[in-house]
Order: sequence, then C-alpha cells, then structure tokens
Amino acid sequence: MSVVTIRDLDPRVKAALQRRAAEHGRSMEAEARAILAEAVLPPGEGLFTALHRTFADLGGVELELPARTPAREPVEFSA
Repeated sequence: MSVVTIRDLDPRVKAALQRRAAEHGRSMEAEARAILAEAVLPPGEGLFTALHRTFADLGGVELELPARTPAREPVEFSA
C-alpha cells in the first residue's frame, strides 16, 4: 500500500471530512480512501475487480477442496 500526505488542507475541508466519516461510521483516513477510490476508479471497480482485470490473462487456479466431515460432538465440561 502507498502513503499519501496532504499538506495545507483547508480546515473547513477537514471538518467536512470528519463529519462525513462520522456519518459513515469510519475514520477520516478510511473516508478519504473511499472518496479517492470513488473519484478515480471506474464505476463498480473495487479492489477485487481491479485485481481480476489485471491478472485474468495469467489464468486461474483450480483448488481441490477437502470433503466436509460431520462436526464433532461438543465438549462436556460438567463432571
């Protein structure tokens, strides 16, 4: 991941970012990431979509999944 530092940010912008982050229940940093991603990525392109588009030509991987087994009986703690 990269780090970006923003200097000389207008205090009104910072206050608005704080309010918006609080409305969405996330930190100012997470809110800024969401705003930047929305502004520069094509619509509907999240991290998974971008990775898939980048690496799709390399082919896929077929994973063999183990068979599911019944759950174990819960441990009895009473003596």
